Amino acid sequence: MIRFVTVFIAVAGIFAALPARAEPLRILALGDSLTAGYQLPPEAAFPVQLEAALKSRGHDVIVINAGVSGDTTAAGLARLDWSLGEGADAVIVELGANDALRGLPTASARANLDKIVASLSERGIPVLLAGIAAPRNMGDEYVAEFERMYAEIAAEYDAILYPNFLEGIPISAETVLPDGIHPTQKGVGIIVEGILPKVEELIERAGAARG
Repeated sequence: MIRFVTVFIAVAGIFAALPARAEPLRILALGDSLTAGYQLPPEAAFPVQLEAALKSRGHDVIVINAGVSGDTTAAGLARLDWSLGEGADAVIVELGANDALRGLPTASARANLDKIVASLSERGIPVLLAGIAAPRNMGDEYVAEFERMYAEIAAEYDAILYPNFLEGIPISAETVLPDGIHPTQKGVGIIVEGILPKVEELIERAGAARG
């Protein structure tokens, strides 16, 4: 009996000395249909493809799909706390496309995005802010104001900026759905490839914040 207790204590001491396995880093992708995976199978959505790409590069991560089709910046702000309910170590914010498509005032979109990024910054959560190109038929002034707001908000809160979420996607049947707006599975793959370096920078910041 004494020998058993001695062995048990020794084994327990070994396990106690081992470093605890860190939990996977949780990245929340807060966005609209471009994040949600509009008309795509679940495995083709941006968060799923991004998680797979990051894991292939050795990152222990979970990417949470908090994309809701049709969401404006106001809707994203309204559900921010709820979306963070399960906890997140970092957040990718991809909102604004529906504001631009509906011609909503840039001042409103900017105020909403500012509140989202400010709230996350106050909580010590690193942010990657993904911009979007405004439709050119909205006029030069609207386009300039709309696209400039992403860079200015990112600079104000020291967020990581990815200027155009849809950068690099060619307009073709292979990469864009018939609506001419949403990416196909292949198109999402192009998005992931382009944004990946910025997401890895976000992971570095989140790891540092974890200590």
